[in-house]
Amino acid sequence: MVVDSPDSSDRAFEDVFYPADRVSFVDWREISGAKPAVAIVGIVTILSFVTGLSNLSQLTVPTDGPVAAILPAAEIFVRFGGVLFAFLLGIITVGLSRRKRLAWRAAVVTLPLLLLLPLVSLQPRDFPLLLAIIASYPLLLANRDSFDQRIELSSLQIAALFSFIGVGVYGTVGSYGLRDQFLEMETWGDAVYYVIVTIATVGYGDITPLTPEAQLFSLSIILLGTGAFTVAVGTLIGPAIESRMAAAFGNMTASELTLLEDHVVVLGYGDVTESLLEEVAPDADVVVVTPDAATASDLKDEDVNVLTEDPTDESVLEDTRISAARGVVVSGPDDGRDALAIIAVRNVDPDVRIVAAANEGKHTKKLAGVGADAVINPRAIGGRLLGQSVLGDLKSITAADLVVESDAVVGTPDGPEEPPEANTQTNSDDRP
Repeated sequence: MVVDSPDSSDRAFEDVFYPADRVSFVDWREISGAKPAVAIVGIVTILSFVTGLSNLSQLTVPTDGPVAAILPAAEIFVRFGGVLFAFLLGIITVGLSRRKRLAWRAAVVTLPLLLLLPLVSLQPRDFPLLLAIIASYPLLLANRDSFDQRIELSSLQIAALFSFIGVGVYGTVGSYGLRDQFLEMETWGDAVYYVIVTIATVGYGDITPLTPEAQLFSLSIILLGTGAFTVAVGTLIGPAIESRMAAAFGNMTASELTLLEDHVVVLGYGDVTESLLEEVAPDADVVVVTPDAATASDLKDEDVNVLTEDPTDESVLEDTRISAARGVVVSGPDDGRDALAIIAVRNVDPDVRIVAAANEGKHTKKLAGVGADAVINPRAIGGRLLGQSVLGDLKSITAADLVVESDAVVGTPDGPEEPPEANTQTNSDDRP
């Protein structure tokens, strides 16, 4: 592989960071992608909660909708369904924000069930919820492939969940089996109710054990249930707390990473990175990967997406969703590590566009040889322009001169190439 010529490098740089595609009046990706789908499901959640509270506050709930006659316990469904679905959709929305496939499937099933709520009551206050559900469903179906992350649970988390479920089943079946030894326990619903209030240590006293056997059984539910619940909550909430701590120290959270699309990944933080961020950030999301914790903290304070990780680690690169990125910039302070980063990027995604910044001119061909599509030598650019400016060959130096019309966008081991004559602005007394 050879180093790009100045003209081809200019075009490559423009293709990555200044695409010349037609700008449509409406960017459909912004209103029909995965992010809007997650957002509108969140709106459905809020509307469901508000509608549910409104129904709970009414003395009587109307059931004038077209499906009220065929739905069992329609009035109970209308009164409590909104709030219950809101809590379920809240969990689903969190899963969707992390691009979880299970959350997508749950949303596809839950939203049609929630649609029954306005169709049962058919009140004016239900219309916003009805419209939001109708708008969210096509977006979820259209972005099905975007929600492709599997839920990965550790063996401890799986064991904790199964133990909690097992205690619930044990308590329900045992309570119903011993219902003759309990006061006011007659149905399976009573058994479920008793197990929940017992594990939650509420104990209303409406259902009470009457015999020593029933009392011992209740004690076993308390001990096993509270223990299993505590372990389950700890194992599931612990990773979320670690994620928030990571964010506080300059790391993006898992949900933020999974939402990345059409972004630019910057590997390393060198002399030109700050200027690069100022130029690219307004037009595209940027993720900086640097092992320097101090730099990462400073970038986080400036609202820059950052990962405090090794940019040569392929698993870290996969976390940055390079396959969905617009391009990759390798601009660390060490050309050797930059070469390793380029190789790692190529292993993760052979087709992604890579632009590298060489710290030394003699390394430009080497960086191109390991996989960079274009190699830019910022020092050669600056030195060349300084020379032309002090000799009076340039009337002024602009950003376009530095990037687009530069004479040394791609350096060589022996120094920058001579610029085309058309790219140099001269005074009236041009020198030979």
